[in-house]
Amino acid sequence: MTGVVAIVLLALAGLWTLRMFLPALGWGVILAVSLWPLHVTAAQRWPRGQKLVLPAVFTLLVLLVFVIPLVMVAAAVAHDSMAVTQWLAQAHAQGVPVPDFVAHLPYGDHLVAWWQQTLATPEAIDRLSMQAHKLHFTSGEKILGLVAHRVLLVSFMLLTLFFLMRDGARVAHALRIGTRRAFGELGLRVADQAVLAVRGTVNGLIIIGFGEGVLMGLAYGFAGVDHAALLGLLTALLSAIPLGAVAAVVLAAALLAAAGKAAAAVIVLVFGGVVIFVADHFVRPVFIGGATRLPFLWVLLAILGGIETWGLIGLVIGPALIAVLMLLWREWVGAHQGPLNPAPEASLPQ
Repeated sequence: MTGVVAIVLLALAGLWTLRMFLPALGWGVILAVSLWPLHVTAAQRWPRGQKLVLPAVFTLLVLLVFVIPLVMVAAAVAHDSMAVTQWLAQAHAQGVPVPDFVAHLPYGDHLVAWWQQTLATPEAIDRLSMQAHKLHFTSGEKILGLVAHRVLLVSFMLLTLFFLMRDGARVAHALRIGTRRAFGELGLRVADQAVLAVRGTVNGLIIIGFGEGVLMGLAYGFAGVDHAALLGLLTALLSAIPLGAVAAVVLAAALLAAAGKAAAAVIVLVFGGVVIFVADHFVRPVFIGGATRLPFLWVLLAILGGIETWGLIGLVIGPALIAVLMLLWREWVGAHQGPLNPAPEASLPQ
């Protein structure tokens, strides 16, 4: 008993020591588990590269997923920075006139009055600028510190992914031995169910993000939004974050409204709302539930509860935990055969 307590205390001390890097390690493990089937297939075709080349290739691909969108956004911002600067200077000198469509919106009179008081004249812009300067903004040093910390976490995530892709078979074998010794066959079944949930969740994220990005990118293009492809990519990336895709759709609608295309803005909002609602509440649970045989309602609750409890990584942790609990429950009540519900022994012949 004393040895068990000592091991638990040592494990807790280790987790406490690594607490700042647990999100990076967690995402590295999640990506490695999700990409492992592809790595196995690639290693069967190119066995000589499985120790260095293939892990480096998979890590580079994940890195590009982060870098390419950032480069595209930076290029678009640099391209439009001069126009934005000119627009801000004009707004400061002349104010921002009230768009015609505002008067036709619900409570349009109140909105027009607020706009005229807040944005329509240079004096109103000056008052708004003075109020903004009085707000407490985060210091530049703190922002740089946060950016550096995020870059460090991403670096450790990629490093974790590389070593897991290189030594994943050995790590998995050791974990299975330890799990069997600690929890028996039930522990192995629980681990397998958690792996299925992780892969189903990540596959759902990728496919749903791609689908939302393509559909909304086409919608942005038909509606006449500037940089429709970039906004479609942004929608795909933000689809993994709760309300992230909604923010991208609202941004596109706001750009249309500012350009005087009120009808197109409303159409984009409605179409985007329908696409996001169907993807988040129907398609995503089907992907996860299909991999883990979870009911639709439990998948939806696992996604929302995981995000609320664990943050963004809870998008994967939530379904994995509920999938494990559902497996244990099914065995406990006798729905499935397993360590909690062993098959009855055959009666001996008389």
